[in-house]
Amino acid sequence: MKSDQPLPIHDLDEEAALHTILEGTATETGERFFQALVQNLSKALGTHGAWVTEYFPETRRLKALAFWMGGEWIHGYETPIDGTPCGEAIDSKELVHFPDNILSIYPDEVDLIKAKAVSYLGAPLLDVDGTVLGHVAVLDRRPIPDEPRVHALFRIFAARAAAELQRLQAETQVREREEKLGRLVDSAMDAIIELNSTLCVTRVNPAAEKVFLCKMTDMQGQPFFKFLSIGDRARVKTLIEELDAHPVDQQYLWIPGGLTALRTDGNEFPAEATLSRFQVHRQTFHTLILRNVHDRLEAEQKIRTLTEEAEYLKKELQELQHFDSIVGESEALLRTLRDIRQVAETEATVLIQGETGTGKEVMARAIHAASRRKDKPFVKVNCAAIPATLIESEFFGHEPGAFTGATKKRDGRFTLADGGTIFLDEIGELPLDLQSKLLRVLQEGEFDPVGSSQTRKVNVRVLAATNRDLEKEAKAGTFREDLYYRLNVFPITVPPLRERGKDIGLLASNFATKFAKQMGRSIQPLSADCVQRLQAYSWPGNVRELQNVIERAVITSINGQLNLERALPEQKKDTGIQGGTTVALSNDRIHTVQELQEIERQNILRALKVTDGRVSGENGAAKLLGMNQSTLASRMKTLGIQRPS
Repeated sequence: MKSDQPLPIHDLDEEAALHTILEGTATETGERFFQALVQNLSKALGTHGAWVTEYFPETRRLKALAFWMGGEWIHGYETPIDGTPCGEAIDSKELVHFPDNILSIYPDEVDLIKAKAVSYLGAPLLDVDGTVLGHVAVLDRRPIPDEPRVHALFRIFAARAAAELQRLQAETQVREREEKLGRLVDSAMDAIIELNSTLCVTRVNPAAEKVFLCKMTDMQGQPFFKFLSIGDRARVKTLIEELDAHPVDQQYLWIPGGLTALRTDGNEFPAEATLSRFQVHRQTFHTLILRNVHDRLEAEQKIRTLTEEAEYLKKELQELQHFDSIVGESEALLRTLRDIRQVAETEATVLIQGETGTGKEVMARAIHAASRRKDKPFVKVNCAAIPATLIESEFFGHEPGAFTGATKKRDGRFTLADGGTIFLDEIGELPLDLQSKLLRVLQEGEFDPVGSSQTRKVNVRVLAATNRDLEKEAKAGTFREDLYYRLNVFPITVPPLRERGKDIGLLASNFATKFAKQMGRSIQPLSADCVQRLQAYSWPGNVRELQNVIERAVITSINGQLNLERALPEQKKDTGIQGGTTVALSNDRIHTVQELQEIERQNILRALKVTDGRVSGENGAAKLLGMNQSTLASRMKTLGIQRPS
């Protein structure tokens, strides 16, 4: 190390030393301040070395801010304080002075040994609350006299070092707070806009840039009113004037109803908003925080739609419990199923016709299940079950306030079915004024919700069903002819149960098994006699009536045998036809031979129809009529009945 031959401590000139402190540190800050301080401290006291450190209590270590030793700078010095004179100064929070023989007190202190130290003088650097911030010290290879004037001068240096260290730490804390605040503002999802006293933009966060589609550099200096809808500009100005009159600790408010903000592309968006006022250096600023609620409103609407769809599907599942898969092997049913297979994979509109209870909805579901839309919604609407005043809203949805009771937006069935299939049951019951709107959906794929001026596009396949003769009604003017032809692209007729005699036993067995399982009962298979009795009935209510009859038969079953006596309706009297006129058998009238022959002829024809033209065998007409097959063949020849192909 260099040898600067320091001044003897006995020759200390206090005034000169003070002048050295002031002159050396007056114009410096930070690291340069501490370098000047320790260098001048060593010079003023004539010591071999001097240093100032920052203290880290969590690790009990010191890190040098400036270290001057033997005329050289020591960089990166860091040391633990335990077992050192510096540690004693920090723990005691007092000035520590070892005038001589320091190595006899700290014989193992490596740094003291290396420096050939004889004496040591150190003091803690304290914050205003007494917290230890750091430490300043000198050492010498000669004794440092234990004199008040030395201590006083040293404390002056320590006070100057403590003040600068306080300033630096306060400055660091301010920078950290500003950085955290900046990150807080910049990371906020809400748009934050700072306005000056003239209500021009002085600062915005990234969220504001995103929501307004404008960079901060382009927004700065611009009047904020250009980013508000015309209707809200005067309102915000009034609110600011009111806010300025509030007490200082209450200069903030929530803007009722929010604002309508204006993007640079000319589009508006709804926003919740808060407004506050603050002052910096006697200048007034306002902060406006905007939350774009458009996405939230869309999300809420999506939730409402999904909730409605879930509720609808829940009801559909409950209704499906009353339907079974398509069961049967009669020729009439097989013809219908062939039609379904042909049309299912297309996008054609289908009109399903048939009597009440034949299972038109089951057929519609079969078409959907075999279509390319099978993974999308299947939405059913019963046109006969909805009041005429509400059916348009049910179809197309409505906006809030569209009519009395419409308190919130609601999606209609066509929106729920978007991408999938909608089944319009009892289409013949649709009011004439709504038929034109349905025709628009079929032709254009669009509609206007009730109370809305915005057109909605949908991609929906339409299946319709009716038990009425729509062609006849279209010609009579009670049903739109253009709508009829648009619906009747591919007509499918579901046969009545009386034409599916071969299927009656299969359906009955299927229903019996299902109801017995639901009721926890054991039911024996249907006997041939039961099947014949069921086949002999005309089933005006079709499959639905059969289902009800079997459910009653299971409820009243005895020892596992279906009780058809209670379940089957009373048979109507047999009728005959003569000259196009129905002839009823009666106990109080004598019938002619011709009448009896016609009655027999119609009865045989009915049996042949039920059995799909089969004469012999277990499921043939002869068995159903209780006749020998040769006898039946003879009677058919006599009555002029030809066996169906």
